[in-house]
Amino acid sequence: MDIMIRKAEKRDIKELTYIYNYEVENGVATFDIYPKTEEERESWFMEHSSSVHPLLVAVKDGKVAGYASLSPYRDKEAYEATVELSVYIHSEYRKQGIAGKLMEAVLKEARENPKIHTVVSVITAGNEASIHLHERFGFQFCGRICQVGVKFGRYLDIDNFQLMV
Repeated sequence: MDIMIRKAEKRDIKELTYIYNYEVENGVATFDIYPKTEEERESWFMEHSSSVHPLLVAVKDGKVAGYASLSPYRDKEAYEATVELSVYIHSEYRKQGIAGKLMEAVLKEARENPKIHTVVSVITAGNEASIHLHERFGFQFCGRICQVGVKFGRYLDIDNFQLMV
C-alpha cells in the first residue's frame, strides 16, 4: 500500500471538505447536520496550524484519502493539555488500513509534544470499526452518554475514549 502521510496544506481544503461533508450527509461519525463550505473549512484548517493541533493527510494515488486532526478539547484553559482526535477516511479508501496509518502518525505527534497529556475521542456508539481502531492504539473506554444527539431522525449515543500520552 503506497500511502504518504504529511501535514495538510491549504491546497487540500477542497478534498478535506468533500471527505467531511460526505460523512455529514451520509453518516453519523459527526453530529454536524449541514455541510460545511470550503470557507468554513479554511477557518478550521487555520485552527490546526500549531504543533499542539496538527492536521495530517493520507495521500494515495495523488489524492487525499483521509485525514486526522488533534483539536482543542474544550474552550477552557484547564483543558489545554487535552486534545480531541478526529479521523475521517474518503469513502473510496475505507478498509485499506489508512485510518491506522493516520492514527499512528498523529499519535506520534501527540507523544512528542510536551504540551499534550491526554488525547480523547468521542465515537458514535455502534461504530465498531472506530472503536476497534482506538482500542488497538491503547485508548480506554471512559463512558457512554446516551441519546445526546439526533441525526437522521434517531437519537444517538456517544462513547468516550482516552489515551494518556
